[in-house]
Amino acid sequence: MIRADLHIHTNYSPDASTHPKTIIDQLNAHPTIKAIAITDHNTAEGYHKTQQLATAYPDILIIPAVEISAQGGDIILLGTAELPPQPWTPNNVITFAKQKNALTIAAHPYRAYGLGDTAKHYPLDAIETLNGISTPQANKHAENLAKEMHLPGVAGSDAHNPDELWTVYTEIQASTNIDDVLNAIKKGLVRVSYAAKSIHF
Repeated sequence: MIRADLHIHTNYSPDASTHPKTIIDQLNAHPTIKAIAITDHNTAEGYHKTQQLATAYPDILIIPAVEISAQGGDIILLGTAELPPQPWTPNNVITFAKQKNALTIAAHPYRAYGLGDTAKHYPLDAIETLNGISTPQANKHAENLAKEMHLPGVAGSDAHNPDELWTVYTEIQASTNIDDVLNAIKKGLVRVSYAAKSIHF
């Protein structure tokens, strides 16, 4: 079993300020969360930099990912650091993910830039039901959406600055192996939770 934050931005996202080294230092020091997905907006540069820094720490896992600004709402690609070809329609993004054996996750569906109810029209793999910077009401709507679509719910802090890191996590019944993690999420072997507030770095 691992605990993972599946939605983190680095300063390679235009609206974020967290340096990859800050993320790696804090992840290495964190007592329970040992896996993350770097989900920068429409770029994998932050993932590659973070992964490079992480090679010094064998017990942490950096999952390749990217948050795509798809037409109608943001979609996280989990399991690949490649960008899909344009145009970024939800169907095109999902088709590309399947070709790469990656997962598609509706990010914060009931917040700005979320898919909202239109998510029901697409063969997604999971719904972000606990987003660290969404309102409780928006997260509750996302949870209901996941239930309606019979999809797993995952959690991500959506941290854009260091103060927002490590607020929530996804508990995954998997080892620190990327394929194992993706398979476990797809099978619904996950649970979302708020993290303890007492951790300081």
